[in-house]
Amino acid sequence: MKNETRKQYEELVARAIEHVRASLDDALSLDSLGRKAHLSPLHFHRIFRGLMGETPGELHRRLRLERAGFSLATSQLAVTRIALEAGYETHESFTRAFASAFGLSPSEFRDRARQNPTVWAATSASALSAHSGVHFSVERTDAIRFNTEETNMHVTVQKMPAKKVFAVAHSGPYNMIGAAFSRLNELLSAATLEPAHWLEMVAIQYDDPETVPAAQLRSEAGIVVADHVREKPSGLHEVTIPAGVYARFTHHGPYDRLGDAWGRFMGQWLVKSGRKLGTGPCYERYLNTPENAAPQDLLTELYLSMSDDEELSA
Repeated sequence: MKNETRKQYEELVARAIEHVRASLDDALSLDSLGRKAHLSPLHFHRIFRGLMGETPGELHRRLRLERAGFSLATSQLAVTRIALEAGYETHESFTRAFASAFGLSPSEFRDRARQNPTVWAATSASALSAHSGVHFSVERTDAIRFNTEETNMHVTVQKMPAKKVFAVAHSGPYNMIGAAFSRLNELLSAATLEPAHWLEMVAIQYDDPETVPAAQLRSEAGIVVADHVREKPSGLHEVTIPAGVYARFTHHGPYDRLGDAWGRFMGQWLVKSGRKLGTGPCYERYLNTPENAAPQDLLTELYLSMSDDEELSA
């Protein structure tokens, strides 16, 4: 069962890679990738990132740039046309992206190719660094190298009761949720809710940053309260984290590395575990805050909903 489930995750990602490759002439429909995999976009793209070392959108952009490099080296197409085929609306934006990736402007890249056409006619000459081994090629003969690194992640899996959360809704980039927590603290300070009833500080995430514009990302900044608490402070709304089986991993370090932690959690630990995802949300629990800990000492628990039809194990 374990190897079979892992193979299923890898097959889902492999099919998504072929879809990305087939979409180089078009804007990539990132949301459709998750639907085809029968996973939420948030879950799917975190799994993809963990296995591939980059998101589907990053892969799409890189393959377009690699194809642009190949075109510059092997054709007489105008740079403006190559830029448009790579998805850039202006020559200037393409030049910046290309130079950032290859260390040469498009014209310099083409000049080098003309000086040594035998070397630069090879597809590998326009390949950018990628752990996955997936590159633009006419033949598509490259094999996928899934990330198989040992994660050294201590993950526990356990059944958990439902949690009642009083929350402030946040719309915008997840790394800006601090404003919602500030508002949460203001409302709690003005309320009669006793601090002893503030059991946990959590953030619940609903959307995938790859498929939803940053300004429209939805999340909740909240506190978990005891079931018997009935008086909800004004300005807050109630959210329920459903009961179920959850995998838990503790991230030690700054918040700006949480995206990487989620990628390892879902793209490496989850895949290797052979477990299936559940229907509950992803959420974070903050064991301390920047007010009382340095960035390197921050502790954040990541919770991932798991299918409850499997035997529990650590």
